[in-house]
Amino acid sequence: MSPVETQRNQLLKLVHAARRTVFGKTHRFDIIRSVGDFQSAVPIRDYDAYQDDIWKDRFPDLTDTGWPGPVVWYAVTSGTTRDVTKYIPVTQAMIQSNKQAVLDMYAHHLAAKPDSRVFGGLNFMLGGSTDLTTLAPGIRAGDLSGIAAATMPAWVRPRIYPPQELALEADWERKINLMARGSVNKDIRSIAGTPSWLLLLFDKLADFRPEVDRDVTRIWPNLDLVVHGGVRFDPYKPQFDTWVRGRDVDYREAYAASEGFIASSDRGFGQGMRLNLDTGLFFEFIPLDDLGSATPTRHWIGNVEPGIDYAIVLSTCAGLWGWLIGDTVRIVERDPPRLLVSGRTSYMMSAFGEHLIGDEIDRAVIHAAETAGLRVTDYAMGAVFPTADRPLGGHRYLIEFASGIPAETVVEAIGRAIDGNLAEGNADYAAHRSGGYGMLAPVVFAKPPGFFAAWMKSRGKLGGQNKVPRVINDTVVFDELAAFAFGEPECRSVAGEDDTKGPG
Repeated sequence: MSPVETQRNQLLKLVHAARRTVFGKTHRFDIIRSVGDFQSAVPIRDYDAYQDDIWKDRFPDLTDTGWPGPVVWYAVTSGTTRDVTKYIPVTQAMIQSNKQAVLDMYAHHLAAKPDSRVFGGLNFMLGGSTDLTTLAPGIRAGDLSGIAAATMPAWVRPRIYPPQELALEADWERKINLMARGSVNKDIRSIAGTPSWLLLLFDKLADFRPEVDRDVTRIWPNLDLVVHGGVRFDPYKPQFDTWVRGRDVDYREAYAASEGFIASSDRGFGQGMRLNLDTGLFFEFIPLDDLGSATPTRHWIGNVEPGIDYAIVLSTCAGLWGWLIGDTVRIVERDPPRLLVSGRTSYMMSAFGEHLIGDEIDRAVIHAAETAGLRVTDYAMGAVFPTADRPLGGHRYLIEFASGIPAETVVEAIGRAIDGNLAEGNADYAAHRSGGYGMLAPVVFAKPPGFFAAWMKSRGKLGGQNKVPRVINDTVVFDELAAFAFGEPECRSVAGEDDTKGPG
């Protein structure tokens, strides 16, 4: 209830705990007495800089490097332009931090619905495979849900679905089928997952119970809570509302990054998420215009301003200090501090949890065109979201080729090449495209020379510093582009719409 004091104390506790680590000694944690001292001593770093400056030859054994004691878990997440996969350290202190944040999220739910009986039945965790790989003796890595399953208290396990043997399944199509079939007659009280995956599960449930007319509350009559995260929820909310048929099911957004459980919604949909101030995380905020600066302005809870987009920076009980995680946020209230996730620090497409960065998309498009002997003048891509009539979404690319519109077979081959290149370079994209079960194959539309210039002109943005937005996350802008290109608001009736096969 005292945000500034809480965060100041949290930072000093973290610094004191890590003062004898390699990082703590190098950055003189022993003389840090204030937030200003810390910001002067510790620069902002991203994942690649951490590898170069801190971890170097130590990884994966980071014992006493950034946090006292060993690091025996790593959360695997999508990579940077340099690496396919990132490994984020998860310490025992971070596991406790995550557990506390989960309890805080349930507290928000129970405050909103005091009559909830969410703990009276099973809680469905729709996460990735819980299987973990060994990086070194005693050190394992995998999906964050796998680490959570491996460290789950014994008293919680009987209240969680799916059972461990099913949670280990790596084949998503098979896993969704088995989970849906197995949960039809279970007393599910809450469910948590990425919105696109949740809708796929609901579709499969409806296959097993066609008589319920796509009403998930008739399958799980005690469903009380839906926890979502990872991607924007607003494009999906109308479909969720249809599935629950007006029942009083509570939607709660969770901002649970691999680096830490940052926030969860404490009020209604779209009103922001309350920061977890006392769970072992210290937050800083960098104005986006300062990101390229050698000495960026560093705000914290004591002086952050509402209504401004910031890059969020974490220092954590997992031994990450001044860590730029790549998300941009907007503070909507200071007391208590609540935020909205506004985007990424670089172009990124993650409409379905695929976590593609702009550089990966650029390389895939250019390489696919070059393979076909063509040159790309410009392109734009965006997502088409699932609807009741089309349960899967996917990516649409509008590409302008310098030599004109190629043959349809060439355009289709370029689409397959983009798909294959992205799957090869990004593990999250490959998982979502595996078997075509999480996303449809990308569809490419070839446009004639001058197309994008004409579109930019129609928007009053031709010339000067205006650039064609290549990765379009704003659905309004993407619909405007589609309407300009096809005379309709979405790229709906297109070739390849029924392609459910995976890359290759």
